[in-house]
Amino acid sequence: MISVEELKQNPIPEHVAIIMDGNGRWAKERGLERIEGHQKGATALRNVLQAALATGVKYLTVYAFSIENWQRPDNEVSALMTLFVNACSNELENLTKHHIRFHVIGNLDLLPQNCRQSLQETEIATQNNTALQLTVALSYGSRWEIVHAAKMLAKDIKNNLIDIESIDNQVFTKYLQTYPLPDPDLLIRTSKEVRISNFLLWQIAYTELYFTDIYWPDFTEQDFYAAIAEFQKRERRFGKIKELKKELKIEN
Repeated sequence: MISVEELKQNPIPEHVAIIMDGNGRWAKERGLERIEGHQKGATALRNVLQAALATGVKYLTVYAFSIENWQRPDNEVSALMTLFVNACSNELENLTKHHIRFHVIGNLDLLPQNCRQSLQETEIATQNNTALQLTVALSYGSRWEIVHAAKMLAKDIKNNLIDIESIDNQVFTKYLQTYPLPDPDLLIRTSKEVRISNFLLWQIAYTELYFTDIYWPDFTEQDFYAAIAEFQKRERRFGKIKELKKELKIEN
């Protein structure tokens, strides 16, 4: 077993992002309804939140529902919306107890009004919490996010609020849904799939990627620790070449 104390001897990723994949397949393999997989996935997220707090991770961003997921069967989408509403209510005490700030990103205009209201109420109730920020990507797609940011930027240019010559990576980042969060240090994807699926495409330019065969409902605190341990083995160069430094020994 990997201990938290062992992990803390090396740098801990400040921001971890997770593609929580495999709920439906987990349920199907057990002869259960897909929504039961999503419910078990909510429990896995609760456990990972505790693991993130224990290790000192400051930001946890999870992919809960993509824009493409609106194409799923109506009964599954409706059940998921109900799950999100209930989670906001049921988890508020736990979020408050552990000083976790809740935030949601995505095209929220597509959500049912009662779901938007529940999310907003949870955001307001936890806005002063500082131990960890949980950001939930809901009705989210990275291409949508980038196009939306470009539109907002173009509008500000048209209104003479920003000089086009001043636009660089830092300026554009301010128009993204995740601003002012730092870019993820580590991205975890569960369920055997080895792709990004339109998640945080701008933000993960230099993020370390970690893929596991484990379905999200079975993902435990130890699995989270294993991902961090793997992260700690990697050398992050951000496109640069490692400098080899040698000490010069002068003999008298």
